[in-house]
Amino acid sequence: MKYGIHAGLWQARWTDDIAPILRVVADLGFDGVEVSLLGMTDEKAEALGQSVRDHGLEVTCSDGLAPDKDITSVDPDIRAAGVDYLRWAIATTAKIGSRGLAGVVYAPWGVFDPANKPARAQRSADAFALLDADLTAHDVTLGIEAINRFETDLVNTAAEVSDMARASGSDRVGALLDTFHLNIEEKDIRAAIRSAADTLVHFHVSDNDRGVPGSGHVPWAEVAGALAAINYDKWIVAEMFVIAGNPASADLNIWRNIEPDPTDAAARALAFMRKTFG
Repeated sequence: MKYGIHAGLWQARWTDDIAPILRVVADLGFDGVEVSLLGMTDEKAEALGQSVRDHGLEVTCSDGLAPDKDITSVDPDIRAAGVDYLRWAIATTAKIGSRGLAGVVYAPWGVFDPANKPARAQRSADAFALLDADLTAHDVTLGIEAINRFETDLVNTAAEVSDMARASGSDRVGALLDTFHLNIEEKDIRAAIRSAADTLVHFHVSDNDRGVPGSGHVPWAEVAGALAAINYDKWIVAEMFVIAGNPASADLNIWRNIEPDPTDAAARALAFMRKTFG
C-alpha cells in the first residue's frame, strides 16, 4: 500500500505553485502527492516531475473535463476535443512521472442530463476505448471517479463506475472510489467496494465532511475490511477540502473551515491511514 495526499488540501487556486507543498508532504512522511492537471502546462509538468523526484516522492494525477470537451456530447467535434484533451492529460501524466491519472473524466463536473444518461454513459465508455493505445504507450492507468448525486448524475455508485470501466474494453481503465462519495451513495460500503474488486485502481479517503479520515462517521472498519478482502494494494490518497473561501474548493461548498490547519489535517490523516490500512 502507498499513502498519498492531494496537493489541493493546501492550494487556494489550482494554479498555485506546488513546490512548497512537496517539502511539507515529504517531511510528513507520505509516499507521494496527488496533483491536479487543471492549470498545468507542458513546461510546468517537466519542472514538477523533477521537483517531485528531488523530494523523494512519487506522484499521481487527477483531472476533469470542461464543457467544450464533453465526451458525452452529441456533437462529434466536442467529443473529439475531449478525447484529444484526455490524450494530452495521459501524456502529461507520464511526463510528470506518474503512472496514474484519475478523476471526473467521463463528463464535465456539475453537468446534469438524466434523461439521456444511458447514451451519455455509452459515449464515455466509447471514448475511453479510443484511449487504450495512449494509456498503454505511456504506461498509465485511468481511474474513473464515482461521485455523489449533487456533483453528477452520470456515475454515482461503485456499480456504475465499474460498469463504465468494463464497457470501455480497456484493461487500462478502472474505478476510483472515494469514501466521501461512498458514504452518500452506497447502502452497504463494504459490499460496494467488494463489487469493484476487478476494476478498482485508485482510492480516496476523507471523512463524511471532507475532513480528516477517522474524525467523522464513515465506517472505517468496513472500508478497511473490504479493501483487505479484495487484496487492494495500490494508492490510498487523502483528498480533503477543509478551508472555506478557497477558489479551488468553492464549487464543493466548503462554507466553513472543516479543519483549522491543513498541515495538521494531513499529519492526522496519515497517522490514521497507517493505523487503519496497515
